This record gives sequence, structure tokens and C-alpha cells, in this order.
Amino acid sequence: MSDRAAVDRAALSDRFLAAAGWGSASRTKLAGDASFRKYERLQRGSEPAVLMDAAPPQEDVRPFLRIARMLLGFGYSAPRILAEDVENGFLLLEDLGDGLYARLLRQGANETELYAAAIDFLLDLHRHPAADDLAAYDEKRLVEEAELFLDWYLPALTGQETDTGLRSEFCDLWHALAPEVALPPRVLVLRDFHAENLLWLPERSGTAKVGLLDFQDAVAGHPAYDLVSLLEDARRDVPPELAEAMLQRYVAGSGKDDQSFRRAYAILGAQRNIRILGVFTRLWKRDGKPHYQAFMPRMWGLVERDLAHPALADLRAWFDRTVPQPLRLQPLPGLPELAAAS
Repeated sequence: MSDRAAVDRAALSDRFLAAAGWGSASRTKLAGDASFRKYERLQRGSEPAVLMDAAPPQEDVRPFLRIARMLLGFGYSAPRILAEDVENGFLLLEDLGDGLYARLLRQGANETELYAAAIDFLLDLHRHPAADDLAAYDEKRLVEEAELFLDWYLPALTGQETDTGLRSEFCDLWHALAPEVALPPRVLVLRDFHAENLLWLPERSGTAKVGLLDFQDAVAGHPAYDLVSLLEDARRDVPPELAEAMLQRYVAGSGKDDQSFRRAYAILGAQRNIRILGVFTRLWKRDGKPHYQAFMPRMWGLVERDLAHPALADLRAWFDRTVPQPLRLQPLPGLPELAAAS
């Protein structure tokens, strides 16, 4: 954003807050995410709020508004909408506090309690059918998103565009797997359901104890997807015994067939984690955010765990030929030296 554009954006935000009655509030920048959105915490006397600055055309606040109102209508703890300027990309939101799962877990919070609450939230959420007009996480989209690995990671590794034959093999493998996890019935999938986007609200009751952030990319998809987001977290190591206990908790609570659900979980885990390898590479190469590459060793470990499932034997063979084990452990060429991610 140019200096002039930044000044104009600041003036727009000032006008938005003044019109909402928050013009005199103190403002403190909050950490952003992998998008172009920016956040500030506001304080008006004893009352806090959060300003989301999602500048068009890179961002669009309408999906966030829609999903937030849907979640609030179900009685969940999404941020309440206090004011909105859709045209200019500003939202004034309820401040759900600082109790991020990730922060609390670093401070020694009870992992089992927090993760069990998240699983119970998903069990409740999945009792609601996905809205008919919500974008479907169907076979086409699953395969296209997996291709981000070919579009970004593989070229960064090899220094050349992905060969059409290699791409065809990869896509054929995914077209064989995707129907198992892409067909109806579908549930509301929040997509980024993990420790950096969940808040612990112990003063609330039931499923409302789990605060929700960053759900604007929600789709209608398979119920295993958000479990993968939670238990195969790109940003923190979830102990295998905890992940297994939570997977068992979901299967028992949902009444799903254990074997078929674990098969879907492995397929979606591989798809999500392979996609993220591409996304994190794109964040470095296109958006100038190389620090996401520090998560790559964890991502490869998760991919290898998913590929160990018998349903993914052919895909595993493709990866063993294309990106052998030693290459997975090496930093991508040209990457600045980074500290290992925790």
C-alpha cells in the first residue's frame, strides 16, 4: 500500500469509528494473520472492541459477516458485529479477549480440557446442516487446492515449472481420492479451526466457551476437515496421544463408523497439509512473508503421517518418487535463514 493510500485508509477508518461512536477510543495494533487484513484493539472507557481493516479489493468482509451471523444464530461465540462499512472494508467487532488457545497452551493450560471443548463444539456444529447456498468443498475445489503444491512448492524446490505429466499424475490420484470426502451430506467447515483461532471463554457455558475467529473462508464439506485443522496443527505440535483421544471422542460422540471416518481423516489431512506446503511457499515468494517456511518441517511430518494410511499408498509412492525424504528435510533454495518454529 502506498503512503497516500495508507493516509486515505486511515482517514476512512477515522470516519467509520466516529460514525460508530468510537472516534475517541484509544487504538492499539493487534497481530495480523496470513491475509491482507489488519486489526486494532479499541478501548472506550472500560469497553473494548476490535477494528477489522480489510481493504478492498484484496479483501471482502461480506463472507465474514455472513458466517459470523450464522454462528451467532446457533448460539456460538463468534464476535458480535457492532458496526460495519462493507464498501470500504471496515468492521467493528466484539472483543473476545486474549485467551487464545495457543497462548494459554504455551502458558501451561490443560490441553485435554481445551481440546475436548473444541471437539464438543464441532460435534454440536455438525448437527446443523450446511446452508444450501454455501460454497461446496467439492472434488474440483479439493483437487485445485492440492495443486498449490505443484504451483508453488515444487517450482521453488526444483527451480522450474511443474511438468505437465507430473501434474496429470498428481491430479489423477486426487480425482480418485476426492469423491470419498467431497459428496453430501455436508456440514459447515470453518477451515482454519486451530489453536491460533480459538479463544477460551470459561465464563460462558457449553459450546459458547469456545470463541471463534477467522472463519470467513467457511465452506460446506466433510466433518473430518476441521478435526484435521485442529489436531494436525501447522503451528504447534499436538501430542499424538491427545490427538488420538480427541479423534476417538469425536467418533464416539458422532456415532460415525471409526474405520471409514479415519480413512476420510487421512485423505483430508493429506490434502490440507499438502495444500499448506504450497500456501506457505506462496506467502514467501509472492507476499514477502518467509517466516511461514519455519513451519515446513512440521508440515512434512504431518504429510508423512497422513500418507502412511493404506488408502493413500499410491499418493505416497508419487511423493517418494517426486520429493524423496532427504529433499523434504532441506530448506528451499534461496530461503533466508529462519529460526525453527515452536
